[in-house]
Amino acid sequence: MSNSENNAIVLFDGVCNFCNGSVNFVIARDRKNYFKFTPLQSEIGQKYVRQFDLSDIDSVVLVENGQALTHSTAALRIARQLGGVWSLFYVFIVVPAFIRDFFYKLFAKNRYRLFGRQEACMIPTPEIRKKFL
Repeated sequence: MSNSENNAIVLFDGVCNFCNGSVNFVIARDRKNYFKFTPLQSEIGQKYVRQFDLSDIDSVVLVENGQALTHSTAALRIARQLGGVWSLFYVFIVVPAFIRDFFYKLFAKNRYRLFGRQEACMIPTPEIRKKFL
């Protein structure tokens, strides 16, 4: 599987309320329609999991330029692509990944307790369905 050079794919935990909210946040600010989305739990998501050996990842993955970026690096690259004030968060890329990822993983580990979870993946509205794989 590959993605277009003009797009990146965001894999996300489709049953996580925070993750679904984050996807909606990105969709609302993705003026260039750069991102496509698919839940990790979906058939397409699972193909990417196998392709990039991501079996230990249960939060966000960014597939861009033939690479799978995970944890804080994925989140920062997404923010950078959104432009405007959101791209300013990319300055944190200078912090070593093991430090960034410590906090990212701590938050990710507690996301269900903090924000809850759904029984099934979200179903996108007809207006945003075209952004999903």
